[in-house]
Amino acid sequence: MTQLTTEAPVLTSVVDGVLVVTINRPAARNAIDTATAVAIGAAMDRLESDSSLVSGILTGAGNTFCAGMDLKAFLAGERPSIPGRGFAGIVEQPPTKPLIAAVEGYAIAGGFEIALACDMIVAAEDARFGLPEVKRGLVAAGGGLIRLPQRIPYHLAMEWALSGELVPATRAYEVSLVNRLTAPGAAVDVALDLARTIAANGPLAVAATKRTVVESSEWPRAEMFDRQRAISEPVRASEDAKEGARAFKEKRPPRWQGI
Repeated sequence: MTQLTTEAPVLTSVVDGVLVVTINRPAARNAIDTATAVAIGAAMDRLESDSSLVSGILTGAGNTFCAGMDLKAFLAGERPSIPGRGFAGIVEQPPTKPLIAAVEGYAIAGGFEIALACDMIVAAEDARFGLPEVKRGLVAAGGGLIRLPQRIPYHLAMEWALSGELVPATRAYEVSLVNRLTAPGAAVDVALDLARTIAANGPLAVAATKRTVVESSEWPRAEMFDRQRAISEPVRASEDAKEGARAFKEKRPPRWQGI
């Protein structure tokens, strides 16, 4: 693991091809101000551009994931959004590589929207999720109202969004919003186990698989297989595909090159 720098609003480290991104404002419950949004966006750029990184984890320092927008910074005139990436540098343009939210404590308001922008969620049993904006006369405009009905049944998403009530992680797990439940304090470790499993696979195949899952819901039915073929065939023709077959035949771990 690389050395952490403790003064920055966002910390990064690399573990076995996984970029671990930690929101580092525990005194503010990891609320997002402009500097934090910029730093998260930069970390997502690094995940995208570094070919040695196959997947990522996003988490929060201390005992909470993220309490959403920093209201003090907002009242001071800040807008914690990045052009092209939106709130927190992620909600409008998540990375193309797989990203796991490791949630301890609260992931509420914009914090929940950040978690929903990730591809998978690992959460401690005592974690809480919620979009309480309606309780404050506001609208959850960071993607929560768009993504939540794609993750859980419509009527349940409507209840959570309109009531603004907090939802226990155990309930979120029951309805398959959360991939894995952990003991308190273990979310990052369990997320790393999942991320390592992903990172051990062919990087071209992982990227193409995520792209197909994300984009296919919007493809016209008549074009689905043609569009899938355009994504999958370059992977099939890659050196990594040949290496995967050789490694299987020779009963050894593959040595991926990303080409």
